[in-house]
Amino acid sequence: MARVFGAPLSIRGSCLKTPQTRPKEPRLFGVPAPMRAAVIPPLSAARWLLVLVAAAGAYFFYGFLVPVLAALVIAFASWPLYRRLLAAVGGNRNVAATIALVLILAFLVIPIFFAGTYVINEVGEWVTWAIGTNRHGAPTPQWIASLPVVGEWLNEQWTRNLGHPGGIGQLIQLVSGANIRSIYQTAVAAGGSAFSLLLTLLFMLIALFFAYRDGESFARQVDTLGERILPVRWERISRVVPATISSTVTGQTVIAIGEGVVLGIAYWLAGVPSPVTLGALTGVMALIPGGAPLSFTLVSLYLVGSGSAVAGIVLFVWGSVELFIVDKTIRPKLVGGPIKLPFLPTFFGLIGGVKTMGFLGLFIGPVLMALLVAIWREWLHEVEVVDSQLAETPPAMPEASPPTQAEPVVLEPRKVQAG
Repeated sequence: MARVFGAPLSIRGSCLKTPQTRPKEPRLFGVPAPMRAAVIPPLSAARWLLVLVAAAGAYFFYGFLVPVLAALVIAFASWPLYRRLLAAVGGNRNVAATIALVLILAFLVIPIFFAGTYVINEVGEWVTWAIGTNRHGAPTPQWIASLPVVGEWLNEQWTRNLGHPGGIGQLIQLVSGANIRSIYQTAVAAGGSAFSLLLTLLFMLIALFFAYRDGESFARQVDTLGERILPVRWERISRVVPATISSTVTGQTVIAIGEGVVLGIAYWLAGVPSPVTLGALTGVMALIPGGAPLSFTLVSLYLVGSGSAVAGIVLFVWGSVELFIVDKTIRPKLVGGPIKLPFLPTFFGLIGGVKTMGFLGLFIGPVLMALLVAIWREWLHEVEVVDSQLAETPPAMPEASPPTQAEPVVLEPRKVQAG
């Protein structure tokens, strides 16, 4: 008799044979274990793994950090010009990156060439003067002898060591004989530093080429990861960093050029020799915190020592006023970009950046300070928004309980005894 639900018992029993289990495939470290629940959520594990990989990469490639950061700073600052260049060459990224690299190289090499030519000429004049002074002797210059406080002592030392023939030769023998090992070590260290600087420049140019060529695709990849890691704040941070770097580089350069021009004109009006050269040196020194005041202070002391006390004092006052105006008004507005850093964070960023990373820290330090200020202001804004929402929301009134109905009182009839 056929069954309605399934096959007869004999057939069903034959079908219910134990299935053969597949042998587990071997793996590198033993047999795979069955599926278990993850101890750490996959997204959290991916974030921590990304952080560890980034830390390991920063540790192993620490030597390339400075040239790569320098290349990124230059790329951020010149990106608007590069986009115009890319459009001009029809979108060919290799050609545009090559042309941009050649222009950057020319921008770096031409000033170095002129500075090197100037230094070679100055060194040649100093050598010629030293040979003549060693042969015939030289009197003390008037501006050195007339310096306040130390002029008389310097005059005595000059007359004793350089005022007679052969004085420079004896001084060189005395110094080199006692410190020949230190001089040798200094020369070797200077040669090593020059070679390291050349390698850093080469790595920077290579990194800059790829930053120009593949910058947009790399930025998209970073945006994708950033939105996964910081989904709420990434859009703001990713827009603040490029604008801050670009404005910092542009602001520092404009301030340096402006101070060089203004103080160069002041040098010319004060009658300082070679005002153009001294103005250019002051502009370069203005990139370093404390460089511009040091420059015009030394020039003012030279004027006072050479007999032009009024011109030296006026130059010092003019430089101090100009530096105060720049540091209090112009620099905070130009450096820091959309964050508009106040004076104190800007100053700390410049000093801390130079102390930790050298010349590159002039641009990296203000960027880090701008990020810190941006995060701080965003947190304060969130706190203010939450507080305002809590203040506008009326407090919830407790719900009144419905009035309870009084239970009817049942009076029992009294029993009256007849008496």
